[in-house]
Amino acid sequence: MKHSRNHLWLFLFLTLAISACYNPEQKKGSSVALFNDNWSFKILPNEKFPVSDTTWQQVQLPHTTRFEPMVVNDQWQGICRYRKSFHVPNAIKGKQIFIKFEGAMNVAEVYLNDRKITTHLGGFLPFVVDLTDHLQYGSVNSIELKLDNTDNPETGPKPLNKLDFNTYGGLYRDVYLIVKNSLFISDPMEADEPAGGGIFVTFPGVNNQLATISIQTHIINNGEKNRNFTIKQTLFRDTVEVVSNSSEEYLIEPDTAIHCPLILQVEQPDLWSPTEPNLYTLQTEILTADGIEDLVKTKIGIRRIEITPNAFKINGEEMFLRGVNRHQEYPYIGYALSNSAQYRDAVKIKEAGFDYVRLSHYPMSPAFMDACDELGLLVLDAIPGWQYFSEDSLFQSYSWSTCRDMIRRDRNHPCILAWEVSLNESWMTEAFIDSAVAIAHAEYPGDQCYTAGWQKHGYDIYLQARQHRIEHYEKPEKPYIVSEYGDWEYYALNAGLNQDAWGDLQEEERTSRQLLGNGEKRLLQQALNIQEAHNDNFNTPAFADGYWVMYDYNRGYTDDLEASGIMSINRLPKFSYYFFRSQRDANISSDLYHAGPMVFIASYWKPDSDKNVRIFSNCDEVELYLNGELIKRQKPDKGKYCENLAHPPFTFQIPEFKAGTLEAKGLIGGKVVAMHKVSTPGEPARLLLEVDVSKNVPVAGRNDALFVYATLLDENGTCCPLNDIPVDFTISGNAKIITEGPVPTEAGIATALIQIGYSTGKITIHASSQGLTAAKLSFESVRPERDK
Repeated sequence: MKHSRNHLWLFLFLTLAISACYNPEQKKGSSVALFNDNWSFKILPNEKFPVSDTTWQQVQLPHTTRFEPMVVNDQWQGICRYRKSFHVPNAIKGKQIFIKFEGAMNVAEVYLNDRKITTHLGGFLPFVVDLTDHLQYGSVNSIELKLDNTDNPETGPKPLNKLDFNTYGGLYRDVYLIVKNSLFISDPMEADEPAGGGIFVTFPGVNNQLATISIQTHIINNGEKNRNFTIKQTLFRDTVEVVSNSSEEYLIEPDTAIHCPLILQVEQPDLWSPTEPNLYTLQTEILTADGIEDLVKTKIGIRRIEITPNAFKINGEEMFLRGVNRHQEYPYIGYALSNSAQYRDAVKIKEAGFDYVRLSHYPMSPAFMDACDELGLLVLDAIPGWQYFSEDSLFQSYSWSTCRDMIRRDRNHPCILAWEVSLNESWMTEAFIDSAVAIAHAEYPGDQCYTAGWQKHGYDIYLQARQHRIEHYEKPEKPYIVSEYGDWEYYALNAGLNQDAWGDLQEEERTSRQLLGNGEKRLLQQALNIQEAHNDNFNTPAFADGYWVMYDYNRGYTDDLEASGIMSINRLPKFSYYFFRSQRDANISSDLYHAGPMVFIASYWKPDSDKNVRIFSNCDEVELYLNGELIKRQKPDKGKYCENLAHPPFTFQIPEFKAGTLEAKGLIGGKVVAMHKVSTPGEPARLLLEVDVSKNVPVAGRNDALFVYATLLDENGTCCPLNDIPVDFTISGNAKIITEGPVPTEAGIATALIQIGYSTGKITIHASSQGLTAAKLSFESVRPERDK
C-alpha cells in the first residue's frame, strides 16, 4: 500500500509541474515555470573516474556532477545523465511547449521519451528545445540529457590539464518549461534571427528631458489560420505606469513570423548609470479579439554611452571605470551557484569599490547579469576562450555562434559596456576577427555596440593586460582598457616598477598571489603591488582597468589556488579589498550595497607588525590613536605610487610597538565620519558564527549556497588571525554542510559552505573547537519572491 501511495504522490507532483505552466481557467496568455526540481542524475563510469554507485540519484538544480575538494587537482570529466518525468495533460494540446536550459556543460544530447531530438554544443550559453511535436499528451513524458564535459577541440578553450581555470560539469543553471499559445513572442535563442527574435530594445535618443525607446518584437503564428493582432507596449517604473503605446493591427498568416516595431517616448526619464542604476519594466502584450495571447516582461535601463580614444561617457558624463575580473566558481560546487549566490557575488564586487566587471573568460549566469543591472555594474561580456585558437572551420563556426548567442541573450541589459568577441590571449587571424566583429555589429546595429579584443586589429576597443603593456606599449589609436593588471607582472617578475624595493623580500613574498592566511606582511605586499599598478594605469589613456582577480580560484593545470584575489575563494576580504573600497568617493551611497565614508587599518597590530601602519580611507584626513592617545592627524600620502590615485593611503609611523588598540578616525570637513579599530590579539577563547547573506536572504527550494564563518576570538572579542585551528560544524534544519570537517582556520576564520534544502524554516548551526567556547547561530530560510 505504501508503494502505491508513493506512485500516486509522484503522479500528482508531475502533473502539478506542468500545470504550473498552464492553468485551464486561463485560456489566453503564456507562462514560464522553473523546472529545477526532481531530476534524476547519474555519472557514467570511465577509465579515469570509476564509479561505485551507478544508480539514479534524485537531485535539484542547479547541480554539479561532483563535489570537488577545496583545491581541485583532478576535476571530474566524463559523461553524466539527467532525466525528469512529467505528466502532460490533454488540455495543453495545441499549445507550444518549449524547454530552456540556461547552462549545460558542455555537449548536451537531449532525448524525449527515449528519442534523441537535438544536440547542443557549449556549456556557457542557453538553448531552447521545442517539445511540442514530440510530447505524448495525457500521459507521463521523460526528458533526458546526456552531458559530456571532456576536452573538446570544437568548443575549446583548451584541454583542462593546460587550462588556467576549471569548467566543471553538470546541469548547473536554471531550466524552464515554457507554454505558449500558437500566436506568441519568440525566444531569440530559438528564433535564430540576426538582430531579431524575441524582444529587442534600443534607445535612439537619450537625454535628461526625453528618451526614445525603440522596441522590436518578433511574433510567430504556429496556428492553422490567419490571425489579426495588435501589440501593446507599457513601461512601468516600479509598479507605476509611465507610458504605453499600441500598434496598428497586424495580419499574420499561418506558419510565418514577423518583426513588429514600436516607439515609446519617455519624458524626464530616470536614467541608468553605475551611480544611479534606475530600472524600468517593459510589458509587451499580443492582443487579439479573444484577449491576451502572450505577455513578456523585460527589465530595461535607459542610458547612452559614448566611448572615444580619450574618454568614456555615460549619459553625457565622463567617468573612469575602476573594475575587476571575475571567475564564476564557488569551492566544492564549481559553477552550480544559485541565483541568490550570483547576486551576493555581484554585491561584493560593487561594495569593493568597482563599477565595472570583466567576465573572464566566458558568458556568466543571467542572474549575475540581472544583479549587475540592479547594482550598477558595467559588464564586459566575453565569449568563451583562453589561449586556444584553431584553423578548423568547426571551431571557428562555433566561436562565431557564441558571439551571436551571447548578444541575443544579453542585448537588453543596461549593464553591457561592450562585447568581447575575442578569444582571450589566443592569436587569431584577421579574417576570424573581421567575422566576429561583423557578427556583433549585425546582431546589434547602431552606435551603441562596441566590440573589444586583445589584438588591435578590427575591434572598437583595444584590451591590453599590464604585463603585455610594460614591454610592448604603443599608444593606442582607439579606446583602450587595461584588461588585467596587478598579478602576472609580479608573479612572473618580468615587469613591475617597484622592484628596487624588493631587495629584502623572498620570491614568494613579492607576488600578488597571497592566500588570506599568508600573514600580514604578504597581504600588505599584495596591496602595495595593486596600488602601484593601479596608479600606473592612469599614465595610459585607458578609460577603464580591471584588476586580476576578484576571488581566488582553481585552475585545471595546477594543484594550488590562484590566490591573487582581493577576496579568498570563501569570499573573505584581504587587505587589498579595502584599498579598492577606499577608491570610491565618500559622497556615494546606496541602499543596495555598503558605501560612503570608510577607514580601515591594514594591520593585526601584533609584536611583529610593521610599525609603518597603512590605513585605507576615502576621507580628507585620518587621526590615529594608540590606546586612546592621539599619534597624529594627517592627510593622504604623497609621492611614489600615489600621484594618480583618487584616494591614496595614509601611512603612520609608530616609534615602537605597544600592545593594545589602534583606532583610526576618518574626517571630512573636520568632522569624524568613519572609524575602525584593531587590537592586539590574545589567546583564542571562543568562537563567533556569522552567515554571509550580502543583501540576499537564504532561499529555500533553489539549492541556495551560503558561506558560514566561525571566527576565533580572544576574551576581549578580538579576532585571533591563526591558521590551522580545526573547527567542527554541525547543522540542523532543512540544510546541509557541503564542506567536509573539521575545517582549519585561515587568518582566524574557518569557513563552511552550506546548502539550503527545499522547505523553509529555521536552520541552526553549531561550531566547536577543542578548548574554546562553542558558538550557535540560527536563521530562517524563505521562499523566493516569485513563489510568493
